[in-house]
Amino acid sequence: MMSMYFNFPFVIDDNGRSSVTNEENHIKNLIEQLLFTSTGERVNRPNFGTGINRILFEPNNDVLAMSVDTLIQSSLNLWLDHLIMVESVSVENKDSILEVTVKYTIRKNQRTNINTFRRDL
Repeated sequence: MMSMYFNFPFVIDDNGRSSVTNEENHIKNLIEQLLFTSTGERVNRPNFGTGINRILFEPNNDVLAMSVDTLIQSSLNLWLDHLIMVESVSVENKDSILEVTVKYTIRKNQRTNINTFRRDL
């Protein structure tokens, strides 16, 4: 039997029930939540998140790019290591849009995924 998970962001489906998704999309949703949650934002998990929203207005250079990549990879490994193996992370700041591309392998089925997450700043 296939496991079902609540969708993120939470919405009501056409049947008036909580929208659900499969495990692969659930993992993608977890990555997005981790990326765009600021550390200290969650009451019971103050270390959860990456905090990348705070450093976006720093001068854009190679050192900052490497720091952000390392920050994201370490957060993904800390919080989602039981679900995924992170292959690579790429961060781009285009005008007022932050794009984070994550390549990862799902541990359960060994399927590799590449997803790009975008956030307007």
